[in-house]
Amino acid sequence: MPRIYPLNHTKMNFYFKQSPSDFVVKEQNLYPFSGEGEHRVYFIRKKNLTTWDLINIIAKHLKIKSKEIGYAGLKDKNGLTYQYISLHKVYDEAMQKLNHPHIKIIKSFTHSNKLKIGHLKGNSFFIRLKRVNPLEAKIITDVIKWIKQHGMPNYFGHQRFSKGNIEKAKAMIGGKLQIRDKKEKRFLLNAYQSEQFNQWLAKRIEISKLVDEFSSKELKQLLPFELETIQKLQKQTQFFKLLEGDLMMHYPYGKVFELDFIERFIKKEITPTGPLFGKKMTRPTKDALRIEKIFESAIPANGSRRYAWIFPTIIDTCYKEEEEHFEINLELPKGSYATVFIEMIRNAEIEVY
Repeated sequence: MPRIYPLNHTKMNFYFKQSPSDFVVKEQNLYPFSGEGEHRVYFIRKKNLTTWDLINIIAKHLKIKSKEIGYAGLKDKNGLTYQYISLHKVYDEAMQKLNHPHIKIIKSFTHSNKLKIGHLKGNSFFIRLKRVNPLEAKIITDVIKWIKQHGMPNYFGHQRFSKGNIEKAKAMIGGKLQIRDKKEKRFLLNAYQSEQFNQWLAKRIEISKLVDEFSSKELKQLLPFELETIQKLQKQTQFFKLLEGDLMMHYPYGKVFELDFIERFIKKEITPTGPLFGKKMTRPTKDALRIEKIFESAIPANGSRRYAWIFPTIIDTCYKEEEEHFEINLELPKGSYATVFIEMIRNAEIEVY
């Protein structure tokens, strides 16, 4: 099932490239660093390097194993990215001597523990869209206004997938392909979980759009719900329609619980979650479970829940008509993709240059 986006405007043809001048990402730490302890945390700027490239370069420079380096999140290769990494303080003197054309230590802190994956609040982004005419700039402004009010889908971005990985994952799960490398196996399973999540989310957005566009009589032929359920969905004022049995989380972080009051979602206090299929995954009930079962797969990995809908913080926007540039500064919660935000504006998947 292809990705579906909430709005219905014509696909836009602006130019976007994840280059250091047009795409900047800055990691936001989850909490202040302690100022004491056995570790040093480094805020690093890197250019056109993946997080793994960065870690391997530092490990080689310090002559240590990569597992000794802590990090909170993975950052794209393309663009200018800022992120935190941590090391035991015994490596600080050698770390300060690191000399690489695409790596710069911006500042460092003393901290009590090694950074672990997920120990970040989110990321801030600077995005420059090019070849934007005045009419398109007006459409972009209207889309961003809609996102500010309603939020946006939390699809996994194209960075999560590589060509052929889903097919390899299916073959591996079906016993037709043997993968010995544990990291590769985990990567393939995670990619497949992400693909299934995107499929489920596209279906839920499709349901939401249908509810807004058709009568209850027509919906009875289109949706697998009773008329009473359909009429309740039509009374919901927010775009993303919630189903009985949906599992929610407090926003921007919190524990999973079953839907209680829809008004809390409208107030952006809570948001629905979607499935990362696997073992130990918490399941929804009722109508929400009925839709989830359509996409359920027996994936030999631990499962979990993921925000299905997020609320970006738009810091500011600027249209430069003479240059035909539209610039955006925004913040997203961890695990979310700025490229999906751009796809919301384009109303189609973006081409990656």
